[in-house]
Amino acid sequence: MSRVFATLFLVATLVHPAALAGLPLPNRPESVKFAVIGDNGTGDPPEYEVATQMATMRAAFRFDMVIMLGDNMYGRQQPEDFVRKFARPYAPLLDAGVRFYAALGNHDEQTNRSYEPFNMGNQRYYTYARTNVRFFVLDSNYLDPTQLAWIDGALNGAKEEWKICYFHHPLYSDGRRHGSEVELRVQLEPLFVKYRVDVVFSGHDHIYERLTPQKGIQYFVSGSAGQLRKGDVNRSAMTAASFDQDRSFMLVEIAGAELSFAAISRTGQTVDRGVIHKELTR
Repeated sequence: MSRVFATLFLVATLVHPAALAGLPLPNRPESVKFAVIGDNGTGDPPEYEVATQMATMRAAFRFDMVIMLGDNMYGRQQPEDFVRKFARPYAPLLDAGVRFYAALGNHDEQTNRSYEPFNMGNQRYYTYARTNVRFFVLDSNYLDPTQLAWIDGALNGAKEEWKICYFHHPLYSDGRRHGSEVELRVQLEPLFVKYRVDVVFSGHDHIYERLTPQKGIQYFVSGSAGQLRKGDVNRSAMTAASFDQDRSFMLVEIAGAELSFAAISRTGQTVDRGVIHKELTR
């Protein structure tokens, strides 16, 4: 049996919002469409405003899932808090049947994995697939040997063309407050490279950043759907694009061998967009 090798090529630029017209994604029929939010669970007005912008975008771009990068809940986490910090702001999406798939952040209580709308199945880490895309959700708060063994086996067994991992703490980040989690990188990156992971999403730093591809893998930090550290990006040679002036979220579309992405601000401006091409050779 021939072996399939994948190579990623990224074509993307930081685009001024005024230069953009219409939806910043191809919006193809039958494509995998999803939104990305991180560090959202404040219950404050900016979270609601981001959620409203997400619902507005969905009117044209019909994503049916949202991946959550952790810190889904800040502060008190009683039943009424899940209403104020999740169910109420995202009610238009939830009512439309959009499913949310959460990773745990350092502010989340571990028991939140049993909250049914987070679709975690009471697991700290889990995997699921959509057509040709497999998602791997990790708990970067406590990367014990059992979880590492699970990651190895789950990545090895994946048959889908695209492999996307997401978790809270970024392996690469130019955020001043936290930055790159190097110890976590030492543990995870060899597995990501070995099994040809395509894209990794994380939060924790309250900014948006697209890194230059690292060892063939595209990394994003999207941790400003509720919290923001304005001016926190300390740009370096590995900063491909960034936005730290307002809250934001991401929209992603995958069709065949092409992944399109856009970062959208709270006010609806497209602050970054691009395409990742995955070439398969046999």
